[in-house]
Parts: sequence; structure tokens; C-alpha cells
Amino acid sequence: MRIRLVQGDITKEEADAIVNAANSSLLGGGGVDGAIHRRGGPEILAECRRLRASHYGKGLATGQAVATTAGRLPARWVIHTVGPVYAKSEDRSELVASCYRESLRVAAELGAATVAFPAVSAGIYGWPLDDAARIAVGTVREASGPVEEVRFVLFTADVHQAFERALNA
Repeated sequence: MRIRLVQGDITKEEADAIVNAANSSLLGGGGVDGAIHRRGGPEILAECRRLRASHYGKGLATGQAVATTAGRLPARWVIHTVGPVYAKSEDRSELVASCYRESLRVAAELGAATVAFPAVSAGIYGWPLDDAARIAVGTVREASGPVEEVRFVLFTADVHQAFERALNA
């Protein structure tokens, strides 16, 4: 599996699947989640509502992943995953890793060859950048399956630099 780093806007990334750093409600929010819902259009929200009503009444659990249409995004699917909020008092790094593993599992089930990830939990959920990057890159490196390319699409230079350090470690 190839791993690439891209600095840019994940909503403009052409890939089979784009991963959304979602909140547990699956109903949109701020950051990457809000941007994906706004740009992808109402089809994503409608499908998220159906999933929530039929399977995830209390919301998607942290570390899990589920797929919907990509709406108007330049992708076939959006894979929604819920990262943990950072807490110094508790090691929740396994939940961050689970977001990447579960997203790749869903991508494989869909037949996706290319997957674009944001920096899960590293934005408003407060995960320290270098640690988030280390977990993300390490988890993807350990993965096996039919996904041919993973792109980390990182919005700012500091996040890109953290992922570059992790990739080169």
C-alpha cells in the first residue's frame, strides 16, 4: 500500500473513499465533518439519518466506521469514523488507531482502491499532532488488504509537517 501526504482540502480530493472525522451523531458538525456535509450536499446527511435511525440510534461508537454516498464530492463514498477526544488522564490511542483500521476495513468491503484520510482527532478533539500522526501512519503501515493507496490530506502546514515526520521516522 502506498502512503502519500497532501496538503489541501479533503473535500476536493479525488479518491474512491474520503474519510470523515465525524461526530457520533452522524449529523454533521464543525471542522472536516461540517465541510464534508456542506460540500457533499444533502444526500450525505439523508443517508446518515437513515443509518442512525436503523442501526445507530444513540450514535456511532468512537473508533467505529460506516460508509455513505459521497453526494457531490469527487469520491464514490464517504467513510464516517468517530475519533476520541484527547484526554491526558486516559490513554485512548487505541481508539484513534481503530478509526484508521475500521475505515480501511470498510473501504476494503466497498472495493475502494484509494482512500483519503484527514488527521482524525487532531483538530477540535485536541489530540497532539505528533502523536496523532504517529498513530495514523503506524496503523496504516500495519494494515493489509486491497486498498492500494492511502492519502493523508492535511489542511495546514503544521499538520502536514507532523505527518511528514511520522512517515520519515
